[in-house]
Amino acid sequence: MQEQPQPQQHLAAIDLGSNSFHMVVARIEDGHIHILDNLKEMVRLGAGLDEKGWLSEESRKRALSCLERFSERVNGFPPGSVAAVGTKTLRQAKNARLFLESANEILGHPISVIAGKEEARLVYLGVSHSLVAEDGKRFVMDIGGGSTELIIGEDFEPLLLRSLDMGCVSMSRRFFENGNLNKKCWKKAGIKSHLLLRPVRRYFQKVDWKSATGASGTIKAVAKVVNELGLESYAITLDSMYAIRDKMIEAGHLDNLDLPGLKSDRKPVFAGGLAILIATFEALKIETMQVSDGALREGLLYERLGRIQSEDTRLKTVSSVQHRFQISTKHARRVSLTAHRLLSGCEKEWNLKLEDAESLHWASSLHEIGLAVSLSGYQKHGAYLLVNADLPGFSLEEQAWMSVLVRCHRKKISKKLFMDLAPETQRTALRLVVLLRLATLLHRSRKEKTAVIENIIATKNGLTLQFAKNELVKHPLQLASLKQEAKYLQNVDFELKFSS
Repeated sequence: MQEQPQPQQHLAAIDLGSNSFHMVVARIEDGHIHILDNLKEMVRLGAGLDEKGWLSEESRKRALSCLERFSERVNGFPPGSVAAVGTKTLRQAKNARLFLESANEILGHPISVIAGKEEARLVYLGVSHSLVAEDGKRFVMDIGGGSTELIIGEDFEPLLLRSLDMGCVSMSRRFFENGNLNKKCWKKAGIKSHLLLRPVRRYFQKVDWKSATGASGTIKAVAKVVNELGLESYAITLDSMYAIRDKMIEAGHLDNLDLPGLKSDRKPVFAGGLAILIATFEALKIETMQVSDGALREGLLYERLGRIQSEDTRLKTVSSVQHRFQISTKHARRVSLTAHRLLSGCEKEWNLKLEDAESLHWASSLHEIGLAVSLSGYQKHGAYLLVNADLPGFSLEEQAWMSVLVRCHRKKISKKLFMDLAPETQRTALRLVVLLRLATLLHRSRKEKTAVIENIIATKNGLTLQFAKNELVKHPLQLASLKQEAKYLQNVDFELKFSS
């Protein structure tokens, strides 16, 4: 019998960068990605960030207007098929949450903000899939609007990840103010770039990498100008960039600058990006750099494809963290299974979604991470570790959820602990906390078997557990713990009832 062809599936990836917003749409066929569409708009979100860290109303409007156009392209895409991430500017902006509320609504798909190292990992994933396989380690660089990512990896695996606080927008604004391109501006920009590279320089110098690859707008723009000027044919070298810099100094000002191959929308931030690239070549002694078509958004596509094919990076991360912090995987698994049995009895009434079930699973898997620090108040230590650790595959929002769930999974609970989450999600977070608390409570003896629950009744602000006959009599520790738990939950206006 002939096999039926698998139905085609479409994915989209959106990169809300500090300089430009990018979107790629792809078709997934037989496990391979085929790019169908590519959209890009210069939004200059980073330029709208003032000295106090607030996004201006004008930049917010530009960004939301762009997302409105992007939303038309992904209208009708099913949940989970659009991966949208914010980077440096949205990590910095004090009013990022307010912006994201509007952006999520306009786009129709959730937007996550990712940490610098996670951005670097995804960049490497995109680049490594766009290049021909080669032996040995490779160096990869991506200059964004607000940050620069440096990576060393081998095959598809990143080995060293760094995200530096410098980008083409921020450097251009700071050192090439009002379009000035004189020698003094270049000298200051070069010194600053070298200072930011200094802490990571020796790590990258001592690794024996075979090739250097650049990704994204700035490096592509440099390569284009190098080629158009006839300085090099297929790569970027330090001498070719010195030649471009000399031409820019000779022009003196952006208004007088006419570089072949440099687009007008790239011109305002080109000097800052070139200064970073020159300093990196000098600091790391790079001789030549090729350019890749793949970058963050392609990395997002491959990451999402991995999740579809049950190759979720987050699973590897959780397993690695469990091993590193000597977390009992057997106990974590039993707590997770019980938490999900409880969730299945509440999901309809509480309108819980797949991502809520995932958050509960991750928190269940790592709820004892704080024991590596101390038994006393270990839920507080665990919360700190989870919100501050580099966790590949997780967005900053997902880390915040795990942190809150772990912080609240035992002892006294307060509404203040939920303040770091968006107001409209705090009720859901509390409900997940209740489920995790009950799951850990029921397995306090650290045994597989626990009191048998025959029925679960969920209400808006409460939960009733109906245990099998005499079950609580057989488990006096669980009965005592449930009585104490009911008192704890009263402090957050949640009613817990139980009977046997």
